[in-house]
Amino acid sequence: MASAPSSTTSAPSGTTGAPGEKDRVHLPDTARDLVKILVAGPFGVGKTTLIGSVSEIRPLHTEEHLSEASAEVDDLAGVRDKTTTTVAIDFGRVSLPGGVVLYLFGTPGQERFRALWDDIAYGALGALVLVDSRRIDASFDVLGLVEESGLPYAVALNEFPDAPRHHGVERLRRALDLEADTPMVTCDARDANSSIDALLALVDHLLTRDPVEAR
Repeated sequence: MASAPSSTTSAPSGTTGAPGEKDRVHLPDTARDLVKILVAGPFGVGKTTLIGSVSEIRPLHTEEHLSEASAEVDDLAGVRDKTTTTVAIDFGRVSLPGGVVLYLFGTPGQERFRALWDDIAYGALGALVLVDSRRIDASFDVLGLVEESGLPYAVALNEFPDAPRHHGVERLRRALDLEADTPMVTCDARDANSSIDALLALVDHLLTRDPVEAR
């Protein structure tokens, strides 16, 4: 089982997604703490994109094209241009300073994949929950799953170009019914550095939790 991270405060170098950088298969010699992290969120929020932007290995994707049948159960409001969906997991890996290596498991956001949740969540130390501020209510089911599992989590608002800019931080926190100590950050899932910052917010949250609470 993955062990708790020791320390990390800055973004890793070399995680830019440039050609050739996704072919790093072996763990670095400095790897000390291997940490399983879930990247969760509703349909079309950017989980696959985030994992692809930061992974130092060629990411595993299990995407299928949307069909007429799935259109009846997958809410395409706000994501009309989306043509594929994850049907099992996305997987990627990113090494952080201090020997911390994150194994990232992207989870399907649709209710019909709920049965996969327990298997995918097993052994995870925390979750980064992506939220689309254009579709706040689409995040409630996923947040409920994460909270039911007892996983500590951080929320990352994925900044889509047409996302409303008038929502204040406190208003969004109230809308999502977040606890006072739950981190909430903004990110651009397409950008490696921005996505790494969101993951670091989660890692810092795991490091600063009360030991009794973390049991």
